[in-house]
Order: sequence, then C-alpha cells, then structure tokens
Amino acid sequence: MHKAGFVNIVGKPNAGKSTLLNQLMGEKLAIVTQKAQTTRHRIFGIYNEEDLQIVFSDTPGVLDAKYGLQEKMMDFVKDSLQDADVFLFIVDVTDKAEPSEFLIDKLNKIPVPVLLLLNKVDQTTQEGLEKQVEEWHNRIPKAEILPISALNAFNTDIILPKLRSLLPESPAYYDKEQYTDKPERFFVNEAIREKILLNYEKEIPYSVEVVTEQFKEKEGIIFIDSIIYVERDTQKGIIIGHKGDAIKKVGTEARIDLEKFFSKKIHLNLFVKVKKDWRKNDRDLKNFGYR
Repeated sequence: MHKAGFVNIVGKPNAGKSTLLNQLMGEKLAIVTQKAQTTRHRIFGIYNEEDLQIVFSDTPGVLDAKYGLQEKMMDFVKDSLQDADVFLFIVDVTDKAEPSEFLIDKLNKIPVPVLLLLNKVDQTTQEGLEKQVEEWHNRIPKAEILPISALNAFNTDIILPKLRSLLPESPAYYDKEQYTDKPERFFVNEAIREKILLNYEKEIPYSVEVVTEQFKEKEGIIFIDSIIYVERDTQKGIIIGHKGDAIKKVGTEARIDLEKFFSKKIHLNLFVKVKKDWRKNDRDLKNFGYR
C-alpha cells in the first residue's frame, strides 16, 4: 500500500513555516531569517519513502497586502487553501497580535484534516501553553493540536507518522528522486536574497529581487551570474557598499551556502541594477515569477 498527498503549511509571517519545512525535509529548501515576509513564493518540498510521498507546500505568511508584490504573495496563499489533503497550521505562541481571522475562517470551512502546531513552545510556560491550547481548540474545534519547536526539533518527529495516517492511498505524484518543484536557479536567487535579508536593514531587503541569468557547469565548477534588482539608485549604492565591501560579503556568504547545497565549487558573479518601483508594477512582477 502506497500513500501520497499534498500537505500545505500555512500561518502568519514569522510563525516558523519555512523552518518546519526544512526540519521535515531534512534539507534546507526554504530560506529562513528573523524578518517577516522572508518567504515570497510557494515552494514544494517532496518527501519520499518507499511507500510514502508527501508533497509539502510552504507559503508566504498571511498579511494585509499593501502593494502589488504582497497581493501576488497572498494569491499563492489563497491557491494553497484549495488543494491540500491535510493542512499544517503553524502558530507562534509568542505572537501577541490578534490571530488571522481569514485563516481561521478558511480552515474551519475546508473538509480536510488540520494539524494545528503551536510553535516555539520553548519560549512559553506550561500555564501559558495550556491557555493557548484551550483558546485554539475553541477557534478551530476540529483541529488536532500539537506543541512543537521547529527550530529545536521538539515534537517534530511525530508529525510525519501523523501525516502518514491521514493521507490517502495513492501512487506518487512526482518521481521519487525529485525533492522539489523548483529549478536550480530559484535556489540560487533565494540564497542570495537570504544574505541580503541578513545583512541589510530597514526597507532594503524588501526592495530587492534576484534573477539568475547564467547557471552553467563546466569541469566540475558551476558558473553563476545573478542580478540584484532594487527600486532606486540610492538603494543600489547601499547594496554595493563602500568600495564594494557589502556586496562582496553577500556574494561570499551565498557562495558558501550554494557550494553546500550543490556539493560543487561555485563561481558567483553579482550585479546590481535599478528597476524603478518594480514591486508595484504588474509587468515586472509577472516577469519575476509572481503570476
């Protein structure tokens, strides 16, 4: 008997969705930072065993969209709420803001199982955790609630057996050798964008998009040319930094991660270009893959 199905991970920004995906996959597929809105695209992680295939879907955090890019990000979330066999709804127990009524309403209405994961339980008390379990049970009565810490791998080992029991009998949807739906260039772009998120402050990381124009392997070395797009000339100067120091640091850190990811030597060239107000331009967003 072979089981297979789609498991979509949803939640607010910075709840730990990408950290959980990486933990369950045993591989870093999604970039992770402390900044909200790190994830922009919907990423499939394909987990395989001999008699099991789980297609995980990591999505951007649910937010009130204020401009074109965020609207496209929310389109990915809305798509993910229509095509799952099981939902993993991840909640940050340290988040004091109001929960997403949009997600609560959707998850109460969908006819498939919901595992509600109370994440970062190492940062709360037993009393605080019990209170949250009761509150979330009242909000989504059908959900099974599990306390976890995605970062510290606490209780995450029980998620895969739970999912196996909930998924239907089915042949695999993807080749068993495949572990994601994204091409190699996507992971290059994301590795570079992660280092920009980590190395720059304020609005700079959110004004950046990365496009890899060359990915070519020759004699065991992968040669990569990538363009970092920003919205204004002043941002270009900040990205490059004094005598190119800032962009050199980004390139070095990204190259180290990419060499681990591809298990090959990487030669990485970075360029910075201005594409004015691209986050609000429908044609630019479409060209960047936000359809």
